[in-house]
Amino acid sequence: MNFNCFVMSYTFDIIGITPIAQFVQFQHQFAKKTNRSKTYLGSYECSLDGLIQATKMIPHKPDWDWDQVLEEIVNFWLKSEETIQHWKKQLAFVEQESLLVARVANSDALRQEFEGLWKHK
Repeated sequence: MNFNCFVMSYTFDIIGITPIAQFVQFQHQFAKKTNRSKTYLGSYECSLDGLIQATKMIPHKPDWDWDQVLEEIVNFWLKSEETIQHWKKQLAFVEQESLLVARVANSDALRQEFEGLWKHK
């Protein structure tokens, strides 16, 4: 028998800074769908440890390979020094009541979502 192993792929990016209350409100509304193509992380600090910890705080986590997601976050951290320094500086200039926001996406589900949008046009 030949079993095809389906491997999910993920993307990770830091997308901005937002007030804590706004992020919490958005996260609770957005996170109700467990089959979503993306999810968002909020961290008080721009650090690898802070973002990894944020993955544990996601309400209603999607059914993904979270070891692979963590690997993608680490890979981003190793390859994106300039971006990380930019967001560290930005976070240092904002109010204490703000979070760094990052997005994790399931590449295949996101692609299907986009293809579905084109089919409905």
